[in-house]
Amino acid sequence: MASEKVTACCEALIEKNLTIAFAESASAGKMCYEFSTVFNSGRILIGGITCYHISMKEDLLHIPWGTIEQYSAESAEVTKLMAQNFHKYINSDICVALTGLTTPGGSESESKPVGTIFIHVIISDKEIAKRFEFDGDAESIVNQAIDTVADLILKEIQ
Repeated sequence: MASEKVTACCEALIEKNLTIAFAESASAGKMCYEFSTVFNSGRILIGGITCYHISMKEDLLHIPWGTIEQYSAESAEVTKLMAQNFHKYINSDICVALTGLTTPGGSESESKPVGTIFIHVIISDKEIAKRFEFDGDAESIVNQAIDTVADLILKEIQ
């Protein structure tokens, strides 16, 4: 069942007749799923792509070779390119990309600890890039990130 924040965001999208699509890495498709559980979500949800592995980001989302090596798969730069490149192919009013670290490993460092999440949202011609650090286990981090996306969109469209 979707959180109150996701439900409120979906209801606002439905009211404004706006569509949404997702390019997900760290959330592994859960964000799209959560939005899909809201009543009448079929009116707004275009769908999503889960690009967890580097090869998916490069092959399907056309992240230029070397970009991930330079910035890491979990970075603001890669998240921005995920959103922009997915948005080119998807007819949606809003496109959201999310990457980050929900478990140890990857590009984890002192300056980028577990819980670091990058979000890039495209709404019409506006782009919003955010970095967050959440606490908790992997599921909690993903849930917090999804609620944060819902909040960001809600604030932007109201």
